[in-house]
Amino acid sequence: MHEQVTLLGPKAGPGETPRLSALPRDLLEQVRGRVRLLAGLLLIGFALDPAIFLIGWTIATLSGIPVRFGHVGFVLTDGAVALASVGVWWLAGEGRVPPSRLLTLGLVYEVAICFALAFTTYWQWTLDQGVIPPLTWVPAVIILFPLIMPGPPRRMLAAAVAAGLTAPLALLLLDLWGNVTPVAHDYVRSFVHSAFGVGFAYMGARVVYGLGRQVAVARELGSYRLEARLGKGGMGEVWRARHRMLRRPAAIKLIRPALDGRGVTDELQRRFEQEAQAIARLRSPHTVEVFDFGVADNGAFYYAMELLDGLDADVLIRRFGPLPAARAIYLLRQVCHSLTEAQACGLVHRDIKPANIFLCRYGEDHDFVKVLDFGLVKALNAGGQHAGAAASGLTAENAVQGTPAFIAPEQALGDAHVDSRADIYATGCVAYWLLTGQHVFTADTSMGILIHHARTPPTRPSERIDRPIPPALEGLIMQCLAKDPADRPQTARELSLRLAEAQCGEAWNEDRAREWWMTHQVV
Repeated sequence: MHEQVTLLGPKAGPGETPRLSALPRDLLEQVRGRVRLLAGLLLIGFALDPAIFLIGWTIATLSGIPVRFGHVGFVLTDGAVALASVGVWWLAGEGRVPPSRLLTLGLVYEVAICFALAFTTYWQWTLDQGVIPPLTWVPAVIILFPLIMPGPPRRMLAAAVAAGLTAPLALLLLDLWGNVTPVAHDYVRSFVHSAFGVGFAYMGARVVYGLGRQVAVARELGSYRLEARLGKGGMGEVWRARHRMLRRPAAIKLIRPALDGRGVTDELQRRFEQEAQAIARLRSPHTVEVFDFGVADNGAFYYAMELLDGLDADVLIRRFGPLPAARAIYLLRQVCHSLTEAQACGLVHRDIKPANIFLCRYGEDHDFVKVLDFGLVKALNAGGQHAGAAASGLTAENAVQGTPAFIAPEQALGDAHVDSRADIYATGCVAYWLLTGQHVFTADTSMGILIHHARTPPTRPSERIDRPIPPALEGLIMQCLAKDPADRPQTARELSLRLAEAQCGEAWNEDRAREWWMTHQVV
């Protein structure tokens, strides 16, 4: 995956009801934006009269021209509703209010708005026209709310009924206070209009909520429910998910069947299964952990892995700049820990790059590295050669496997006998990136980069930046970038030991890492 910045999502709030939480988390979060949208629209509508009144009053006061304003009480009512709309809009923007409580607030707001509309419309129209208006905006508002703000149909129906009753209630109160003189026909008409609004609102709520439930069902993979997509790459997608029973967060990597009905190709299925099986074999704490693997009802292949809290090395350097040598060594040795076990199991990662090196807060540890994405992993037999006839560095379409900026010369040349020393070369490219913020080679095309890796001697990293790099560390990086695999460190274990020997000055440690994370507040 090329976009693997996975963050721990917020836990379900205590105010979420089981019925409402049946929707996907990202749709639940849309409630927040929808309530803000409704509050903003109604704020504009109700603030119009008070704004015109204030402008007129200001002009009259400054010019000394006496102006008679009628029905100031209605203007004050509109102003009060506008202020309430501001309050709802602000609360909807606060991330601390769970979606369920926000939905309840929105429904109470709907009832209050409908009452204010019915009360002021009946009264003002009677004062101005001498008759009770045949229709108010109450049915329109009742229909509008469930179409914009998703919620369980029964809950939306209850709010719609309450909002619909505000029209005859307002008419009754105005009659009791002597402000209007309605007849039976006026009451019947207010009930009928509200009933139509309630009916359409309930149908709209069922459609909107049903679509959300369909999305939720489509996102269920075995025991996991997909919540939000985190990234998309060549082999599929990565989603934040949650186990439906254990409530444990996870990252789900999946590949879906093709839209043309051909399904998943045998090669892609084989690679996907191989990746899941390869990671499941590894126990290094610096290799991402796999929980589960399976096939969904719709034919999508997926596996569940731990959800990490942090950012990858690509984003790290782009956001914060090159690292000091001590920190680079600290991170690289953890990468070597993962690769050492992979090599001991006869596996070659073949796609070591900054985007696949994830820095996270892992329990009480900071700057804890996890190596991701074994989608291009290859198995070696006991003799160090690739197992199987399909172990070539090329696909059936003769496309070089790997990422051009971090690919070993033998991979770039399509060598059929790429071994674990290709990962050593890629780790050298990653070290170069961590220290300089630049790639070893650049070119206008991918082929140009591959040619550089195969033939061009690399520039020493100290020549690319203004600050010095420890000579022992720079020499080791240049050795990792040797064109001939025999001239590189032969194993990840050897590379890790030599990185430790290259350390000079104050070493990076957990205390310094914790201080950096607390200072920068990455997530």
